[in-house]
Amino acid sequence: MAPIAKPSFSPQSVPIALTVAGSDSGAGAGIQADLKTFAALGVYGCSAITSLTAQNTCGVQGVFPVAADFVAAQMHSVLSDMPVAVIKTGMLANAEVIQALVSTYDSAYPLPLVVDPVMLATSGDRLLEEAAVEVLIHELLPRATLITPNLLEAAALLGESPAQNQQQRARQAERLLALGPQAVLLKGGHDQGPEADDLLLSDAGLDHFSRPRVNTRNTHGTGCTLAAAIAAGLAKGLALPLAVEEAKDYLQGALLAGAQRSLGSGASPVDHFYRNAL
Repeated sequence: MAPIAKPSFSPQSVPIALTVAGSDSGAGAGIQADLKTFAALGVYGCSAITSLTAQNTCGVQGVFPVAADFVAAQMHSVLSDMPVAVIKTGMLANAEVIQALVSTYDSAYPLPLVVDPVMLATSGDRLLEEAAVEVLIHELLPRATLITPNLLEAAALLGESPAQNQQQRARQAERLLALGPQAVLLKGGHDQGPEADDLLLSDAGLDHFSRPRVNTRNTHGTGCTLAAAIAAGLAKGLALPLAVEEAKDYLQGALLAGAQRSLGSGASPVDHFYRNAL
C-alpha cells in the first residue's frame, strides 16, 4: 500500500480521532458510542465501519461483516484528507479486517493506537471470529499504544482463567505487556466489590484507577466508551496516565446518569452527554 502523507491543518482545527469498529444499531456501543464520546469530549470523530450489527439493549441479533478492502478504503479516505491525531479500534470481526487495518496503519503517518480487544458482547455474543484471535495477538497488539481488555478478554488473550485477585491481575497485565503493546489497561468492571479498579501497566510502572462501583444494569457500551475517552485525551495531547484518569471520571459520570433512565427492556447504554444534557 502506498504511504499516506499527513495532511496539513490549520491551528484552529479541533483534534480528530478515527474509530475503526462495528456499528451498533441500538447506538449504545461500537461506532455510535465512540462518536458520541468524542463529541462529548471536544474531539471530532471519524469512522471506518468494520461490521454492521442488528443489536439492541437485549443483545446482538445479527452480524454482517464489511469487506476488508472496504474497511481499508474508509481508513485511507479519512487519513489522506484529515490530520487524524489518534486511532481507536473496537469490534474487528475477522482476521481479514485486522490485516487490512494493520496494513493501512503501517502505511500512514505515526499515530497513537488504542486497541479495545472486543471479542464478546456483554450478552455473550461472539464479536470476533476465533480464527482471528491469533492475528489480533501477533499483528495488532504489538502496534498498540494501549490495549484495554476487561478481565474476560485478558483471560481469552492469554488462554488462562480470569484473574481472581490483584496479584493475578498484575501478573496477567505483565504477560499482556509482553505481547508487545506499549501499555495495558486491565479493567476491573467485571469484578465484584465496592470499587471498580483498573490497572495501568507500562514500562513507566504500575498505576491503579479506582472509582466507586455504580449499581446499575445500564452498562451497555462501557468498554467502548472508556477506550474512546482515553483516545480523545490522547488526541488532545494528554499524557497516557492523565488521559486514563480523565476518561475514568467521564465514564463514572456517564454511568451515574445512565442509571437514571431506561431506553429499552434490557441493559441500556450510559449517558454520553450527561455533561451537556440533551
